[in-house]
Amino acid sequence: MQNDELIWQNINLNFCSYKVKAKQQKQSFCKNENNVTGLCNRQSCPLANSRYATIREEKGVCYLYIKVIERAHTPKDMWEKIKLPRNYEKALALIDKHLIYWPNFAIHKCKQRYTKIVQYLIRMRKLRKKNVKKLVSRDLKMEKRESRREAKALAAAQLDQNIEKELLDRLKKGTYGDIYNIHQDIFEKVVEEEEEDEEEEESEFVEDFDESDLEDIEDYEMEMEREGTGSKQKVKITQ
Repeated sequence: MQNDELIWQNINLNFCSYKVKAKQQKQSFCKNENNVTGLCNRQSCPLANSRYATIREEKGVCYLYIKVIERAHTPKDMWEKIKLPRNYEKALALIDKHLIYWPNFAIHKCKQRYTKIVQYLIRMRKLRKKNVKKLVSRDLKMEKRESRREAKALAAAQLDQNIEKELLDRLKKGTYGDIYNIHQDIFEKVVEEEEEDEEEEESEFVEDFDESDLEDIEDYEMEMEREGTGSKQKVKITQ
């Protein structure tokens, strides 16, 4: 059978992993999430009390947890979980209903813990509605590394452009002779530029037309007119 007094003597005098001792105060604190007060004493210890009740909050919803000695032989079903309504008065009435024959200390501490949880939930909702500035950490090492990489990439790009420009200038000047071992894309680009330069408008001075040239042009026009009329007559006959 479970002996609460023996468990408390062992926890209080020897060692407990949930106990936290303060240097300036004589009072010890408890880190157990089921502790209803947060203090390490005989009445508040959830391990040394076979009959215990507490309030816990999960994702904005409050629950009443109840432990009784009748379920001590089944640890996975030891705690009874009861959801409390959002209405404050109805939740207090539900606590009184389930803890009707319990000591006044347990009832009072459960109500006190529930009140504190409701208060900090209300403050959380108010803070969410306000436009609070979000502080974001900066990784200075990463920023310096990225800036150095960008500078190196920019310098490499400028170097490639300068090399390409210098090679094209030498190609145009004919520094290396007639035979070149250069990239095909660069060669085609240079050829296209030269063709565009050659296709520019050119003007030349020529002699005036002679009279014989004018007569030849008139004879050519007469022949074209005759051929056109002959083709029209053939079309009418066929029709």
